[in-house]
Amino acid sequence: MLNTHSVWFTAIVSLVGLAGVMAWRVREGRTAVTVRKIVIPPLGMSTGFCMFLLPAFRVPWTWALIAFLAGAILLAWPLVATSRLIRDGDAIMMHRSGAFFAVIVVLALIRFLARSYLDSVMSLEQTGGLFFILAFGMIVRWRVRMLMEFRALTRS
Repeated sequence: MLNTHSVWFTAIVSLVGLAGVMAWRVREGRTAVTVRKIVIPPLGMSTGFCMFLLPAFRVPWTWALIAFLAGAILLAWPLVATSRLIRDGDAIMMHRSGAFFAVIVVLALIRFLARSYLDSVMSLEQTGGLFFILAFGMIVRWRVRMLMEFRALTRS
C-alpha cells in the first residue's frame, strides 16, 4: 500500500510533467514541422522501455498489449482530431484547435484518476510502466498520422 508521501509526490511530478508537455507544445507550435521533429519524440521516448530491465517494472505481455492498444486506439484519437498540419508558404506548421490543451488536461486527469485505482491493485512501478506503454501508444499513433500528413503536404 502506498503512503501519503508517495501519493503526493507522484501527483506533483505528474502536474510538473503536464505543465512541461503543455509548454513544449506551445513552443513547438511556433516553428515549422520537419520529419525530424515528428520522428524524434517517439524515438527518444522509446528509451524509457529500459525501465522494464528491472523486475519491479515488469508486467504481463497481455497487460502491456492492452495498454498500448488503449493508448493507440482510444486515447490518441483526441490528439489526432485536434491537431492538423497546414502549409504556410514554404513551411509546414502545426495547426491545432482550441480544444487541444483541454484534451491534454482531460487525458492527464484520466491518467491520474486511473492511477489512484491501479496503485491499489499493483505496484507503483508496474502502474508507471503501464502508463508509459499507454503514452507510447498514444504518441506513436499521433506521430505516424502527422508523418503521413507531412508527406502528403510535401508531395503536393
